[in-house]
Amino acid sequence: MSLIWANLPSISRKWRCFQFLISLIISCQYSTSNTNQVSAVEVSRRSPVASWLCAMLYCFGSYILADIMLGVSPIDYFHNNSHILLASAVWYLIFFCPLNLFYKCVAFMPVKLVLVALKEVVRTRKIAAGVHHAHHAYHHGWLIMVITGYVKGSGVALMSNFEQLLRGVWKPETNEVLNMSFPTKASLYGAILFTLQEAHLLPVSKSTLICLFTLFMATSKVFMTAQHSHGSPFALIESWVCHLLFGSPLGIEDAHDHHHSAPAAAAAPLSPAKTKEELSEGTRKRKSKKAE
Repeated sequence: MSLIWANLPSISRKWRCFQFLISLIISCQYSTSNTNQVSAVEVSRRSPVASWLCAMLYCFGSYILADIMLGVSPIDYFHNNSHILLASAVWYLIFFCPLNLFYKCVAFMPVKLVLVALKEVVRTRKIAAGVHHAHHAYHHGWLIMVITGYVKGSGVALMSNFEQLLRGVWKPETNEVLNMSFPTKASLYGAILFTLQEAHLLPVSKSTLICLFTLFMATSKVFMTAQHSHGSPFALIESWVCHLLFGSPLGIEDAHDHHHSAPAAAAAPLSPAKTKEELSEGTRKRKSKKAE
């Protein structure tokens, strides 16, 4: 037991490096699977420099945004040469590995599920670290703590528009603030919870909150990845809350209305066809009368 405690700093450093590696793999994999934009593989062949910069934004976007918000140099994180070399190695293997073997391995569903779960472990720790850092700088700034934790947890998605510009694409309607994905929403809610815990308004220890939130995030994300779902577990609650507070229509009502309006819309084009048939029948009858 004493040997474990003696080696705890070394184990902790190795675990942080492993977490960082998992985050890099998932970030680079996410950049290649974004089918709504220009193919990342195409960009990597046409302009490797732009592809590398996009990968670095995916890997370090949360750190860059958090540093800008807290008044730290946004390039400060890049002084760690080992992290840059590791991120570059992952980027190269994802895009240029012979026979695409590395990407096929990490995209294999059982492996991908493990990586996704570990990625949520990293996300939770980043949210907690962001809130804790902001708490030291702005002791009573609850909003600053929430925003910093939110940015730490979802900085990759928030940097997506800038990353699009590097690939020659501009789609402002894909702004993550306008169309929040599940990880972005969960990062916001997690940042609120950790802020309440830092302010001693939530009667639970930080370690317990980290454990519970990590369990929720990992379970939800693994289930959604296995089901190929892009929904959100918060959808039903958000629909009712927005309906009560802001007068937004319920999602269930929208789906119900859409379900009933679809058959009517589908049936509408049938009437012109019937009219043409009736006209053709009338024409044939008139011609037969004239022939008689």
